[in-house]
Amino acid sequence: MNEGINQQMNGQMNENIDEHIIEAVGRARITIRNGKVVAVERAVIKECPLAKRFMYPVREMTADEIKKNIEKRIDDFGMCTPKRRVLSDDDFVLFGASELLNSALAAGIIDCAVLACDGAGTVIAANPALIQGIGGKISGLVKTTAYPEVIARITENGGHVVFSDGRLDAFSGCRKAYELGYKKVAVTVALVADAEKIRAAYPDAVILCVHTTGHGRENAEKLADTCDLIFACASASIREVAGSRALVQGGTGVPVFAMTGKGKEIILEKIRTTKMQVVIKGNRLPMNLGSEPEPLV
Repeated sequence: MNEGINQQMNGQMNENIDEHIIEAVGRARITIRNGKVVAVERAVIKECPLAKRFMYPVREMTADEIKKNIEKRIDDFGMCTPKRRVLSDDDFVLFGASELLNSALAAGIIDCAVLACDGAGTVIAANPALIQGIGGKISGLVKTTAYPEVIARITENGGHVVFSDGRLDAFSGCRKAYELGYKKVAVTVALVADAEKIRAAYPDAVILCVHTTGHGRENAEKLADTCDLIFACASASIREVAGSRALVQGGTGVPVFAMTGKGKEIILEKIRTTKMQVVIKGNRLPMNLGSEPEPLV
């Protein structure tokens, strides 16, 4: 591991140093402290077609390339810093989670989304620009430090930060959304336990499972039974289990699977409103056109 990247900072940490941990770019675990990338662990995959299309592409899953990508995000929109910008109207990918949530919100299929945001934690958003600004900019948030400046920007734009300490708790966020009066709540999860707990308590919630690389067959079965939309990432089991049971598949290299009528409605709404050219074809699922993450795990 490159010592310049994987700094341990022994003896330098104190209670005032903030820390963020994300899993991104091939599910490499990245630690950011005080706006600096201090550790990049090895990615679990070697190649990803989506990473090559990032605004700051990662063509090789090396620590140096991943570090550069994260540093560009920090410089560009203040990721994991008090300068974090929270609004965006970019449409990054056709079937991204935030892009699907935005079109569903505009169509009235949902009336808010519960998301994880660096610098704030669990957030409830009903503003399309806020959903895209948060969800389109980061993935795989494991831990974050809350900043008053970021919380204020979210609040000013109609969002609600559930905890002041940056906690990540999808179930509590979903519960709070209903308490605030929302009726059609969508929530993003990465853990099977969160998906099952939310489905049991809130049968009508729209559950999107993201960041699924590494989920095995048992988890894939549980997620397929629980979620409305599942993003395959680099999981072989998600492709096999959810893909074979899906009603609709969006995308091919890193697909999203609609497991319910509500999930199908959300994908079809995105197709209806996009200006991109789209091919629609009846086919057995999952469908693969030869460009997938390597290896699938």
